[in-house]
Amino acid sequence: MIETPTNEAQLPQGRIRYRELGTGEPIVLVHGLLTDSELWRAVLPRLAADFRVIAPDWPLGSHELPLAPGADLSPLGLAQIIADFLGELELEGVTLVGNDTGGALCQLVAAHHPERLGRLVLTPCDAYENFLPPAFRPLQVLARVPGALFAVLQSMRAAPARRAPLAYGWVTRRADDKLTRSWITPALSSRAIRRELAAFLTGISDRYTLEASEHFGEFAKPVLIAWAPEDRFFKLRYAERLVDAFPHARLELIEDSYTFVPIDQPERTAELIAGFVREPALSS
Repeated sequence: MIETPTNEAQLPQGRIRYRELGTGEPIVLVHGLLTDSELWRAVLPRLAADFRVIAPDWPLGSHELPLAPGADLSPLGLAQIIADFLGELELEGVTLVGNDTGGALCQLVAAHHPERLGRLVLTPCDAYENFLPPAFRPLQVLARVPGALFAVLQSMRAAPARRAPLAYGWVTRRADDKLTRSWITPALSSRAIRRELAAFLTGISDRYTLEASEHFGEFAKPVLIAWAPEDRFFKLRYAERLVDAFPHARLELIEDSYTFVPIDQPERTAELIAGFVREPALSS
């Protein structure tokens, strides 16, 4: 686990718990569905040697603090939560880093709330028409059936089940069983968390990522696309499309990894992010 104390930010939508290390230019990390800030546990201290690194537990199913009743849990609502979090902490010139579902949310922030961003990093993530990947779309159907999500999570109590391809087996080569168990525990334990997970799942649609992509040409800040060519759900062609769509983007590869590059290749992931943040800012 990350050996750092937790803080809480009070937003209009509710409380967001986060961990923070280091000083300097701010880097904010955005995990995906059914993970939390522990996704970055090996990346955070490497980056914190030179930067202020903030790793929140976003309300994506592995969080422990339910949001306020009525909070908007659509993709645009989550993008607003990220933007409000940056505002609450009064962050400027943020390097926003997204992975998996969190990468799609970062695209929405870049498209609709770019004011506090200085740079954008997208590691393997949903994009364009691939939100969700087809293999995971049955989860959206199950999320509409009372009790179905709980049954799915119950089936994942056993470690071998969590290693299955459509659980965590094809998103990471190296996540340990204790970590993946911690990711399903909040939704197993709390009906409120399951409701929020279901609300987010049923709201996912590629119309959000396709609409966001129409604004990529307006994002005139540096963009790093750091992709795993072996990813089974987010193929390299999506990374290449993203590089072509942003005016100031480049592609770097992270070998020997699936989607969760912060877990599978933390040293390479941190090295790429740190080098990117150190580059001179674009002249306006």
